[in-house]
Amino acid sequence: MELQPQQIDDVLVITVKARRIDAAVAIQFKDAMRELTRDARGRIVLDLNQVDFIDSSGLGAVVAAMKQLENGLQLELAALSPTVDKVFRLTRMDSIFAIHDDAASAVGELRKSG
Repeated sequence: MELQPQQIDDVLVITVKARRIDAAVAIQFKDAMRELTRDARGRIVLDLNQVDFIDSSGLGAVVAAMKQLENGLQLELAALSPTVDKVFRLTRMDSIFAIHDDAASAVGELRKSG
């Protein structure tokens, strides 16, 4: 599982370079997220534009990545495919995470509010 971090001002954008977040990669995903967000400050946007499938293990891994953040840090999501978006909405996780159309608009919205 490859995660590509990019710092844009005070926003850490992490792009998932995989088609799936499922049971086969959930632990690897959580560990990689922990490493990438360990020293993060400001907001974190998880760019899921390449992910077209997520199962319950993958959803749990995303939630775990959020829970392991330092106090005050937020994990926001961007560029959910229709299938991935449906999983977040059916499980009502869309009420837990801010969801943006894409990473660029997430960074733009964060700049406006900051």
